[in-house]
Amino acid sequence: MNTLVRALALAVVAPLVVALGLATVPQAPAAAFSDRDCGDFPSQAAAQNFFLQAGAGDPHRLDDDGDGVACESNPCPCIGRGSTAPQQFANTQTQQTYRETGNVVRVTDGDTLRVRLRSGAHVSVRMLGIDTPERGRCGADDATANLRRLAPVGSTVHLVSDRTQAAKDRYGRLLRYVKREGGYADLSYRQAWSGFTRPYVFGGKPVARHGTYVRAIRNARAHQRGAWNDCW
Repeated sequence: MNTLVRALALAVVAPLVVALGLATVPQAPAAAFSDRDCGDFPSQAAAQNFFLQAGAGDPHRLDDDGDGVACESNPCPCIGRGSTAPQQFANTQTQQTYRETGNVVRVTDGDTLRVRLRSGAHVSVRMLGIDTPERGRCGADDATANLRRLAPVGSTVHLVSDRTQAAKDRYGRLLRYVKREGGYADLSYRQAWSGFTRPYVFGGKPVARHGTYVRAIRNARAHQRGAWNDCW
């Protein structure tokens, strides 16, 4: 009889002991994930190195247009696709005026578009003379939404280079004034007038239309339009 009682007791107590033992085993903490945006990095090179270390999938969404280059509007030093060493970029003056026509494929942010040219080539276009807020910063979403309204996907745009500027930037993007066919003559000006940009000067050499953009920006600031009302 005593043997039977002991057996029953063990059958009841043993699972409880095992359960309590498991409950006291320390669990490994889940890996913390801290989302980063372009504004968290002092330069494009710092953002690119972080982007490469983060691995495939771009979990922090630092590469808007999927070209392998993160935070393209961040200040230099700069790094190109797949590289870990800063690259030099000379802002050489163009010797001719380049003109292209194409259709908008995607608006990447407030000053960058993806365009399919008449030749069939897909190119990234960085609008000249302006700099809108980086993604994750105040005003960035509104600046992008405004450019999407000005140049919706499928709309025809005309691109013109500035002879005082390089034809392409360090990422291979075309540097152009952008005009929508049947619409506004200069989308950089419209972004400036709407209050979503500051003037942008690269290498100490302003674009030919710099004065026009500055006047539009001052007007937007005086009337608190766009980001001047909420962010700056």
